[in-house]
Amino acid sequence: MTDHNSHPLASGLAPHRRRFLSAGLGLAAAGVLRPARAAGGTVRVGYQKYGSLVLLKARGTLETALKPLGYAVAWSEFPSGPPLMEALNARAIDFGTAGEAPPIFAQAASPELRYVATEPPAPRGEAILVPKDSPVRSVADLRGRTLALNKGSNVHFLVVRALEQAGLPYDAVKFAFLAPADANAAFVRGSVDAWAIWDPYLAAAERATDARVLADGRGIAPNREFYLSRRGFTEASPEIISAVLTAIGAIDTWAEGHAETVAAELAPSVGIPAPVLKIALERQSYGAAPLDATAIADQQRVADAFHGLGLLPKPIRVADAVWTQPERRAESR
Repeated sequence: MTDHNSHPLASGLAPHRRRFLSAGLGLAAAGVLRPARAAGGTVRVGYQKYGSLVLLKARGTLETALKPLGYAVAWSEFPSGPPLMEALNARAIDFGTAGEAPPIFAQAASPELRYVATEPPAPRGEAILVPKDSPVRSVADLRGRTLALNKGSNVHFLVVRALEQAGLPYDAVKFAFLAPADANAAFVRGSVDAWAIWDPYLAAAERATDARVLADGRGIAPNREFYLSRRGFTEASPEIISAVLTAIGAIDTWAEGHAETVAAELAPSVGIPAPVLKIALERQSYGAAPLDATAIADQQRVADAFHGLGLLPKPIRVADAVWTQPERRAESR
């Protein structure tokens, strides 16, 4: 396979990706970065069984990128975004990834959260499923029925918006808050009427059970993936954040358009057959970049929706948690 760890990758990128990688690489050239610390430091990265971070881990790309800065990498796997965010707030990890809802709750719990980048929307990558022979034909038919979902995960917002769009109040549905593995078991044995889930679990459930998609994120929820850190870490180690984001940008560039190859590479670690992963990967988006006004506004809508339902203890302003790269702060002075 082609080695994508070197900086010349930026020359073949789409303009917005070239700008993103150049921003990270340009920090050193601008003399903004602090000198690399002594060898022996470790960057603790939280990941889920899917996405660009899994590829970075499998290929050792991040280790290669951080070695010149004197850092090793320690990886921690999480089943979903909420526990990963808890670990980030508890300072058990330094960097991680999650969907739309988990960072909202994390920011409400701690002002330390920092959004450092986002992937473009992937609305087909999450959905509400029902069994193939279910009498439920629309979201409105879920009234009084039981819906399984991972509380505080990206699909939680999908459900909120889908119910709203169908004219159902939030409490018109009974919720079974279950982690993906438990929700899958409940869905298969028929103990719940519907299941809100994201890829690759979504693709696996469709293939294994012939489940029907009642609604996906299209026209309802963007389904963005965010890369996140803490204020203390971003302020102390901007060079590490930039190196990680550059590595993510490079792996994104390679992965886009190579779903079959990526699926074959991910299948052993994810534990899902490559053909199923390929379906999920074709619904994924690529092109990690700093949060723009649209991404911030989309995320603010998530925060406002949860606060409006009483699920968020206090209102938050997403823009307050968005990290700005050092050279951009310097330019604004």
